[in-house]
Amino acid sequence: MEKEILQILAEEIVPAEGCTEPIALAYAAALVSDALNSNNSTTSTKAPLLDKWPQMDVYLSGNMIKNVKSVHIPNAEGKVGIETAVAMGALLGCSAKKLMVIADVDHSRLDEVYQYAESGLIKVHFQKDCPKLYIRIEAEDVLVEITDFHTHVNRYSRAGVSLLSESDASCSDSVKKEELTDRSFLTIDNICHTADTIALEKIEPLFNKVIELNTEIAREGLRGDYGISIGKTIREGIDEGIYGADLKNMLSSFAAAGSDARMNGCPLPVMTTSGSGNQGMTCSLPIIEFCRMRDLPHERLIRGLFVSHLITIHIKEVIGRLSAYCGAMAASAGVSGALTYLDGGDAKQIKMAVETTLATVSGVICDGAKSSCATKIATGISAAVDAFVAARKGRGLSYGEGIVGCDIEKTIDHVGTLGSDGMRLTDDVILDIMLHE
Repeated sequence: MEKEILQILAEEIVPAEGCTEPIALAYAAALVSDALNSNNSTTSTKAPLLDKWPQMDVYLSGNMIKNVKSVHIPNAEGKVGIETAVAMGALLGCSAKKLMVIADVDHSRLDEVYQYAESGLIKVHFQKDCPKLYIRIEAEDVLVEITDFHTHVNRYSRAGVSLLSESDASCSDSVKKEELTDRSFLTIDNICHTADTIALEKIEPLFNKVIELNTEIAREGLRGDYGISIGKTIREGIDEGIYGADLKNMLSSFAAAGSDARMNGCPLPVMTTSGSGNQGMTCSLPIIEFCRMRDLPHERLIRGLFVSHLITIHIKEVIGRLSAYCGAMAASAGVSGALTYLDGGDAKQIKMAVETTLATVSGVICDGAKSSCATKIATGISAAVDAFVAARKGRGLSYGEGIVGCDIEKTIDHVGTLGSDGMRLTDDVILDIMLHE
């Protein structure tokens, strides 16, 4: 089981710059440019230079549209939207860098990017009856299709000839769901048991990277002015005596600050979890801040991050990659369990905390990536702290109260049903509102 868990962590916790949906779109566009330049070598570290701007027909699932429509694109001087993401990837992107595709761009060519984005040559189409994560770009005789995961290239061809080889791992660090490590064995019990028993050196390098990257962007969010700046606003409220410098406000503000920065174009990379930077920041930053405030040793921090991330991955597995269920709420449940774990709570109390959080915030919708993701994260972490404090006193919700099941695993199953089936119509309504606003 330990080997499988390590594989799951490697598959699910990866670095990315910018919101993962527009970055995946930029990655697809960069691959198109590679092919148009007859440069299918994704080992190149330079962005392709197009002789002319091609027309690109971009076919996207509803969930991709809502997650790209309003979020700021890194290194694009505050620009947002699908066309900007495509133009950035096509003109300045380096496909070899995958989810860091536009991390290092030639800023002297940004005017060209904006002109291309506004030229009318990038045509966006709503693709129905497809996976929730779906991108297809057609330009001249080139086709790129990404499905299921942000870097899973399902099809890549020119003039009908595939540009993917059997050994071509360069176009797909992530794989289809059926090729991923099985997660069905995960339970809160075995997550907590493994957290106690796994050798620190097996997980420390990964979580040290989580600490480094996610802490840096949270600090930037507290320093700068990004969107609504809710993380910074809470800290200012503490300084002004409006709030207290308590656990709830300190943890909520630190987590929200990272999202403030990332959703509003900050180019700093983060470590994502289950395909989302917001989920990665939500399930890491409160744990980092909690351990700092409690002066806990580094080993406890690493093991706490292990618990938080794996609980989040466990819950997201049943919800799905993209849905109308806000993924930050799943990550908040992971935080409540990890806080309880770090506080010395037993398995029963950890389950109570996770269950209470899920029963409290599972109605929060995902209406795309944008500034309000940070305010939702602050709300989710606030609920997580309440659930943790209740659990440490042995207080939890009872079987049959709403979506609460006969045990925590059944409750997680119910959340999965809610997120993947129950909120399907909600997803359609959200998308309809966004497309017609």
